[in-house]
Amino acid sequence: MYFHHSEDRQMLADMLGRYLQQRYPFDIRNKISASPEGWSRTHWAELAELGVVGALFGEGAGGFGGTGFDIAAVFEGLGKALVVEPFLGTLMAGQALAMAAGKQDALLAEVIAGTTLLAFAHEEPQSRYDVSDVETQALPNSAGWALQGCKAVVPQIEAADRILVSARIAGAPGDEAGIGLFLVDKAAARLRGYPMVDGGRGGELVLDNTPATLVAKDGFPLIEQAIAAGIVALAWEAVAVMDVLKTTTLDYLRTRRQFGVPIGKFQALQHRMATVALEIELARSAAISAADALGQDRRTRERAVSAAKYTIGRVGTLVAEESIQMHGGIGMTWELPLSHYAKRLTMIGHQLGDEDHHLERFIALGHA
Repeated sequence: MYFHHSEDRQMLADMLGRYLQQRYPFDIRNKISASPEGWSRTHWAELAELGVVGALFGEGAGGFGGTGFDIAAVFEGLGKALVVEPFLGTLMAGQALAMAAGKQDALLAEVIAGTTLLAFAHEEPQSRYDVSDVETQALPNSAGWALQGCKAVVPQIEAADRILVSARIAGAPGDEAGIGLFLVDKAAARLRGYPMVDGGRGGELVLDNTPATLVAKDGFPLIEQAIAAGIVALAWEAVAVMDVLKTTTLDYLRTRRQFGVPIGKFQALQHRMATVALEIELARSAAISAADALGQDRRTRERAVSAAKYTIGRVGTLVAEESIQMHGGIGMTWELPLSHYAKRLTMIGHQLGDEDHHLERFIALGHA
């Protein structure tokens, strides 16, 4: 599928690419990843100043982007450099807040300026990607609301100042109705942080009569749309990672010699790389379709994002495995950037639903 960014988006992408190339080389990225915080406040502030955070939100929220292709331009650049800063949680929480009847304009302004960070806490230990499977309870009290429950594997939750949490006001797990959205101050909650396999950090959020501010009583549509935006972001990040793995592997095939010739001369390896290249273009087309559908009706949007997530999960596994296998044992070493890109691609395959979940969902939406 032929596609190119608009002039404004291409300028944003070029600016982000230059910044990351000059200020965020791979050795710096690894030092940030290995630090106790797992992210850099300095780089976050500088990227916000460049307008990268603002590009994730529409004008109504104080930004200057917010469409699927704006998200694509940002996350494609982030994927090329394996950026570990908390962009995904900020995108999803911010998108949900922006849709919540304009009640959080001041908070969103702080987010876009880079002075306040958000996390999005929705998945639970038992939910297994089911958006409506929410057991966390929201209980009214004299001060407002208190939350009781647990949220699992929240990306970069330790970096957040405020956490957007889903909790059930009414109904039973599995009901779409009765799920509210609440803001929780990090200082009021209990966190269990840990490093993730892809170099980022995550954590569990434990809510024990934790005070919270109600953002939206009918939160399910907001959660679903925020997750759709997150899937678009992951799809474009994955495509960028695949491109890096393909280029790195081709370079290796041209330089690694065996029997007196570069191993890229071997026809079997050429056929395998041709398959990898074709599959990456299929993944790119699915990512373009998902970005285009983000602003359309619910069924069109959800089918497109599920198709994209299924495709990048399947293709991502192929690309990660082939790139490592063609490098041989060196492909698994910590010193080689390739192994880190492969780990991130594997993690993306499981975030916000794996390929089995989204294939089933795509089929179900086709019959809806």
